[in-house]
Amino acid sequence: MTRRQNGMTLIELMIVIIVLGIIVAVGIPSYRGYIMRANRVDATSALLRLAANQERFYMQNNTYASNAQLAAALPAGLGIPGTDHGYYNLGIAAAAGGLVVGYTASATVVVGESQGSDADCWVYTLSETGLRAATTQGAVDNTAICWQ
Repeated sequence: MTRRQNGMTLIELMIVIIVLGIIVAVGIPSYRGYIMRANRVDATSALLRLAANQERFYMQNNTYASNAQLAAALPAGLGIPGTDHGYYNLGIAAAAGGLVVGYTASATVVVGESQGSDADCWVYTLSETGLRAATTQGAVDNTAICWQ
């Protein structure tokens, strides 16, 4: 008389565990990379909004906004206190001279947030001429990848 086996053997169970381990080992880093790329929109959208507000200020005052004109720290004085999710710090560097004839807005990764490990797109910049740039944590130009 043969005995019928119920359930799984230990070898079958170990094979299932190994396959699941391989799937998780491949899936988690891919997912993390996808989330980092998706969060880069936080910087680009904030810079584009800041540029639009600077242009609006320019149309009304014939000069770009500076700290003295707004009596508030930029970019909060333009109505943009920061990025939507807080992954980046915003800043504006005005061109030198009496009238503010140009600016360069920047968004830098906040260290300690989830984007802090995104070394590929560390600093985004946008000038009054629409010139976009992005650099890695090591200050290497990575504009083509970051401003997609």
